[in-house]
Amino acid sequence: MTDLNALKYSEEHEWVTADGPVVTLGVTDYAADKLGDVVFVELPAVGTAITAGSVVGEIESTKSVGELYAPVSGTVVEVNDAVVDDPSLVNSAPFEDGWLVKVEVADGALDGLLDRAAYVAITEG
Repeated sequence: MTDLNALKYSEEHEWVTADGPVVTLGVTDYAADKLGDVVFVELPAVGTAITAGSVVGEIESTKSVGELYAPVSGTVVEVNDAVVDDPSLVNSAPFEDGWLVKVEVADGALDGLLDRAAYVAITEG
């Protein structure tokens, strides 16, 4: 089980975890629950430069279509093909098998992201 307090969060309901200069991104359980059953995920290609706050993909559910926003700037170094093949992983394991992309970032890339308490305050507000 992922330690949710060790993650960083964006106001757009993405989570981030760092392993050196590479961070893993996904959508939170709150977002997955609000979306409903996810049926399609479009992710940026490996090698794509992304900018924090910009749209980097799309997530479609039985209820709606939403945009995926980059919580950090960097270069995509890995895409979770398992989520593309089985989008329901976003619902069933958003913090484990349902991760979306890995991005190589510069130092300080997580500055400005929220801790768990601040994120929970936003979702309960």
